[in-house]
Amino acid sequence: MSGPAAAPHDASQTANEHTEEHHMTSTELPDPATWFGGRPRIMFVHAHPDDETITTGGTLAALAAAGQEPLLVTLTRGERGEVVDGPFHHLQGTDALAPHRQGELAAALFMLGIERHVFLGVEPARADGAPPVIYEDSGMVWGPDGRAAAAPDASPDALTRAPAVEALNDLLSAAHGAGAQGIVSYDDGGGYGHPDHVFAHRIARAVAAALGLPFWEIVAEDDPALLAATGLGASEEAVSADAAGAIPIEVHGIEHWLDRKTAALRSHATQLTVDGDDIVHVGGQRQPISRREAFRLRPLATDAAEQAE
Repeated sequence: MSGPAAAPHDASQTANEHTEEHHMTSTELPDPATWFGGRPRIMFVHAHPDDETITTGGTLAALAAAGQEPLLVTLTRGERGEVVDGPFHHLQGTDALAPHRQGELAAALFMLGIERHVFLGVEPARADGAPPVIYEDSGMVWGPDGRAAAAPDASPDALTRAPAVEALNDLLSAAHGAGAQGIVSYDDGGGYGHPDHVFAHRIARAVAAALGLPFWEIVAEDDPALLAATGLGASEEAVSADAAGAIPIEVHGIEHWLDRKTAALRSHATQLTVDGDDIVHVGGQRQPISRREAFRLRPLATDAAEQAE
């Protein structure tokens, strides 16, 4: 991994300089080199294989195609994932699922053009001098509110049962060694509430605070602030402010890299099916394959490190 590059300009300044939406024509190609304040080395922190493609696949593909140096850190191997009906369903609940999902992830990253990937707990995403460790999928159950909740039978090796400081130091090593210039992960609710996603947010934001790096959280397609701030089409992008006018939202039009995202999605065949323009999840839920991906720049909270405790 290469060393730090010259420091780019401040990300919040960049966002605030672009307060009006930029409506692009269908033939105008976005410039990913300007995304995330022009920082080439953005570290993406995801909980399980397939999360990177569903929520940030187009952005990853665009950054790679533009010659940027995105780094993906995957926290677990998705050991507890349910498996769609079909030829791989027999893998569910077996020790064979994790290595199979590792292969799916490798295929997806090839489709996206991502070369820099590590699993948390394995060098270079492991604290100096510590032996390798595998953080396992914590599992989840659906709560009465329709959001994911912690599984009561998480294994002793589960990510959420590991000492938070250990996982935090591993992620800190990955960020420092890669010369990361910014970090992307989930919002504080973990997107849909999965405990591994919530944990990912906490340690990712704490590492960003420790290193003085900007932290962007992934914004859901139906986020009210995103809908209020944009109203953009498939091939448009903007940097704007949320409804309160304080927290910038950066929207990437990824139409030009949609074929790569779709191909990567198809690689995660144990977890989902691609049906036309939709993702069909293992539980049967349908989700349109988004042609835009949005990120909210969060302020560096002085107590961010405490979130991992």
